[in-house]
Amino acid sequence: MTPDEPLDEGVAARVVIAADGTLTGWNEGARRLLGHTSADVVGRPAAELLADDATAPPAPHDARWSGMLALRHRDGRTVSVWVLAHRRPPEGEASEWFAVSPPEADDLGPEDDPLVRAALTQSPCATMIFDEGLRLRGVNEAMADLLGMPADRLRGLRPTDIGSRPQNTELEENLRRVLSTGHRQDMQTYMKASGESRGAHAWLARIAPLTDPSGQVRGVCVTAHDFSDQYRARERLQLVNEASVRIGTTLDVTRTAQELADVCVPALADFVSVDLLDTREHGGESAGPPVPPVGLRRAAHQSINSGSPEAVTKPGQVEIYPDASPQAASLIAGHAVVASGSEEDLERWLAWDPVRFRRVREYGIHSTMSVPLQARGTILGVAVFTRFRRTEDFTDDDVLLAEEVTARAAVCIDNARRYSRERETTLTLQRSLLPRHLPRTAAVEAASRYLPATRTGVGGDWFDVIPLSGMRVAMVVGDVVGHGIQASATMGRLRTAVRTLADIDLAPDELLTHLDDLVVRLSQESGGEDAAGTGEVGATCLYAVYDPVSRRCTLARAGHPQPFLVPPDGPARQLDLPSGPPLGVGGLPFESAEVELREGSVLSFHTDGLLASRERDVDTSQRMLREALSATAGSLDEVCDRVLQALLPAGGSADDVALLLARTRGLPSSQVATWDIPADPALVAPIRKQVVEQLDRWGLIEATFTAELVVSELVTNAIRYGAKPIRLRLIHDADTLICEVSDTNHTAPHLRRAKTWDEGGRGLLLVAQLTQRWGSRHTADGKTIWAELTMLDAM
Repeated sequence: MTPDEPLDEGVAARVVIAADGTLTGWNEGARRLLGHTSADVVGRPAAELLADDATAPPAPHDARWSGMLALRHRDGRTVSVWVLAHRRPPEGEASEWFAVSPPEADDLGPEDDPLVRAALTQSPCATMIFDEGLRLRGVNEAMADLLGMPADRLRGLRPTDIGSRPQNTELEENLRRVLSTGHRQDMQTYMKASGESRGAHAWLARIAPLTDPSGQVRGVCVTAHDFSDQYRARERLQLVNEASVRIGTTLDVTRTAQELADVCVPALADFVSVDLLDTREHGGESAGPPVPPVGLRRAAHQSINSGSPEAVTKPGQVEIYPDASPQAASLIAGHAVVASGSEEDLERWLAWDPVRFRRVREYGIHSTMSVPLQARGTILGVAVFTRFRRTEDFTDDDVLLAEEVTARAAVCIDNARRYSRERETTLTLQRSLLPRHLPRTAAVEAASRYLPATRTGVGGDWFDVIPLSGMRVAMVVGDVVGHGIQASATMGRLRTAVRTLADIDLAPDELLTHLDDLVVRLSQESGGEDAAGTGEVGATCLYAVYDPVSRRCTLARAGHPQPFLVPPDGPARQLDLPSGPPLGVGGLPFESAEVELREGSVLSFHTDGLLASRERDVDTSQRMLREALSATAGSLDEVCDRVLQALLPAGGSADDVALLLARTRGLPSSQVATWDIPADPALVAPIRKQVVEQLDRWGLIEATFTAELVVSELVTNAIRYGAKPIRLRLIHDADTLICEVSDTNHTAPHLRRAKTWDEGGRGLLLVAQLTQRWGSRHTADGKTIWAELTMLDAM
């Protein structure tokens, strides 16, 4: 109501006083009480109505004021009345409303009103009775105590006369609704009772119509029920339910800690901080209570104030807490610890940190609760709950609620922590197993991509490029069934096995046979003695060997997708290789296929994750892959990116993806020299002379001495221990020289340590000392002994 609005007539005297003390409203009740008409007093100072010796009442601010006042009657006599005053801020200008009680001699005594007498007698709780004009006809003592005023002083007032809080306006609106409809109405509110400084209560007001014998609504009965216990129980249940839904939505430790803080503000506290034990300092998990001082890393915090100005520590910072701090105290005790501002504990706790102590004084922090985060017997950290805007201190029920919520959050944080640790371990393992950089070889130019599945981040796919003897190169792509650390570990064992088998220069089909035996053994180890042949460990693999001298590539596959070939001047096509069983089936043969490749051809190897899609079939994916590969303009890295962009969805593949591209190179015939060697030791010298002449033509004169010695030893051994025909081949590329001697004897040589007086046995030892590496490989016709020199070794 604004000061200019007319006042309703009623039993009580009502006046409105503006902020400057001028009377702006005067009703008929006020005229009856003091004799002045509205025209006599409106616009004049209200202080003129006070008796000569009366003291002016204090101006009501946020709270109301009531008391006895001595007022001047129009006929000059003094009238002592009881006055209730409260501030009603209108829009734009403050004003004050004074409600003056009627004379005590009144024809509305409750003992003479059967309507009031029946209601007050039958009501079991705080009760108010209003008539059709929304005037209070009577209250019982329980209600008068709640309102903080005598019952006989309230009669004749409306709810908005008694107080200016929003709840009074809402009650008056509900009263009107009940009067007009005749239907009961319930109203819930959360507020302090009169005289309470702390501890607001939840109230349920039941508003019911009162009718006469004819059924006509004559008034309204209001009964107030304190259902704070039920309200708080519902709040606690709601918070626990919300915590179960909102906390732990991800497997991220920091995100989970932030969710705990977000859920509890403002439902439980005004500021919440979550600090976790600094595992880097403690070296991992801590099953027992930490020894103070305790290092805690701020994971998250939340406040009712934007920007969390109360926070002293920023997320990510580590702070050391002594045993006197609430954080360390609760961690040592193993349970929640509460301190209130009215006690010495809070000041004692914060005395160690002047900055925090100043924040407590600045924001009026009066209650703090520190709850340790524990899960599966492991101490993870601590959550600290603080109140400064809410006036209530933390209660025992609040402690139980905080412990319930933090216990749920601790399990989620522990799950996230364990997942992060396992994932980091797996990623580290996988990074150590996969090649970080593909080797540069004379045979191929290679590029690769590896994308783990989005749901796990790790898997069992792998690829490799392995340099072989004679400038040849091996390329392998494999896929272990499953994801996670087990698949990564199996992948590592298989990749190591492939490298070991490739080092002894096995043919692709033979290599896959040995690899199949290994997977069978792994299955038996993982499933026990009865697991033979069950295929508990499964994998697919494709292995290829390319020779840049002959420009031929030999390939074999074990249940793996077919590779693609992109000729230098044609579209991509799929190579038709013999199908082999997946690794781990055991007992079935593998077959190799050989293709001749022109220089500049691109081989594409991939795992099935590249083609798998829920939106399209495999044929469509293969067509898209062919189209992406056919546009080979640009580097191989650009081709890799184009292939992944064309085939993979924006969110990533549901399966691991490995892609390996290799562009072939050919070695010109001018860089290869071959001689047939007669089986006569006396002819070794002319062979050395031819080698020296060839090295001179290649411009490798600095390698002459070392090459002569190596060729002499290898040729002499072949003549002595090998079988005809014997052939010598020199291969030169950039700064590398390879010497190869082949014969038809399948017996491989080996190093031995010659005794002091032995006349032989030092040949291969000398070769090993003079060259970068050497070895032997079996061929279909026998064996080849080879040695590789770099120009640096030869100087």
